[in-house]
Amino acid sequence: MAILYIETNFLISIATGRDPEADELLLNPPASVKIAIPGICCMEAFSWLEEEQKRRRRFRDELRKQISQLKRDLTSSSAQSLLLYLRESLVEDENFLNDIEVRFLQALKRLAEKSILINLTGDTIQDCLNIPLVEKEQTDNLILHAILNHARSQETEVKALLSGNVKEFGKSNVLEALRDAGVGKYFARTKDFIGWLQSQL
Repeated sequence: MAILYIETNFLISIATGRDPEADELLLNPPASVKIAIPGICCMEAFSWLEEEQKRRRRFRDELRKQISQLKRDLTSSSAQSLLLYLRESLVEDENFLNDIEVRFLQALKRLAEKSILINLTGDTIQDCLNIPLVEKEQTDNLILHAILNHARSQETEVKALLSGNVKEFGKSNVLEALRDAGVGKYFARTKDFIGWLQSQL
């Protein structure tokens, strides 16, 4: 049995459609793999979704302003053509946000059904405050320490981390801390993890 640790970017990559393999892994996890995620990642993912909704609203507000301006031009065929495209863009942007929201909520539901949610503990918070492995990103540092503390308690399991956040989780000091906690493998892409898992059979 292997434990695959994931974090917030896994959920975001599913919601944004950037990682179809991640969605498939969460839908049909191999029997030999337990997926684990710090519970705080769910909160961080909700915050991301709220920011994405705000960005999309700002974008649509700007489209509406441009549409309003273009409606005033009664002689330019280019203005009328652009008006048509912007109206279509307005509808498509709403559809796009709906796609993101649906994928996000489906991923969260599957996560709740098929994964281990790692609770935040006092020890994890203390480690986060005292051991800044990810110095400029306190949330990532807290997530990392939640994974490390859980990994140390699972001594007999093969453990891996899957995170597209190479900037923070791919640093040498972070990888060393993961290895020290028994997380021997790090993957930036789901397909790399799946390839490794298949090679172990």
